[in-house]
Amino acid sequence: MQKKPAKPAKVPVHRPPLANQVRIIGGAWKRTTLPVLDALGLRPTPDRVRETVFNWINHLRGGEWAQAECLDLFAGSGALGFEAASRGACAVTMVDAHSPVINQLAAVKTKLRAEQVHLVRGDALATAQNLAARGARFDLIFLDPPYQQDFLARALPLCAALLKEGGLVYAESGLPLTFDEADGVARPDWMGPWEVIRADKAGTVFFHLLSYNKATPGA
Repeated sequence: MQKKPAKPAKVPVHRPPLANQVRIIGGAWKRTTLPVLDALGLRPTPDRVRETVFNWINHLRGGEWAQAECLDLFAGSGALGFEAASRGACAVTMVDAHSPVINQLAAVKTKLRAEQVHLVRGDALATAQNLAARGARFDLIFLDPPYQQDFLARALPLCAALLKEGGLVYAESGLPLTFDEADGVARPDWMGPWEVIRADKAGTVFFHLLSYNKATPGA
């Protein structure tokens, strides 16, 4: 009986991994996916966290987006900035220091025809200082910096000069920004003039909406 010829061994095909994706939750571009560049270790705000945060903002703004000017200071995937633009924000400035990220954001901007989105490649803290010096002011500022690098403590004080009257700051961190001195947790100086008006936690992510109180001593 003639033996069947052995099948040739399969040679593994190495394909580049598919980019992670996040979705725009609401607005004109609802369900549009945004790629996340794995190589840069980006950590985009999870979909369900953004849904909660934008529900908060909608409630506090009465659903009014048409006049909203927004700043996404650590843009990354652009999930926060494009979400705001999708909901009707008239201007969204996205800042990131990495060229591959800016190139990706530019591709998404072109795909969506998002003319209200302005991209800035540069250091977030230096850009914030430059924007303040030029008199730029925003209704919403998104802060989702890398954790454990003290960026939030350095960026939040700069936001005081960038925020319009009654504006809001979204801040995401690996630790809560609510402090209870009765538990031996002192409120840091950089949080002095900021009031946490909404806060929640999802997994290891703590997220907050902050307002600025000019009446606070030292503010």
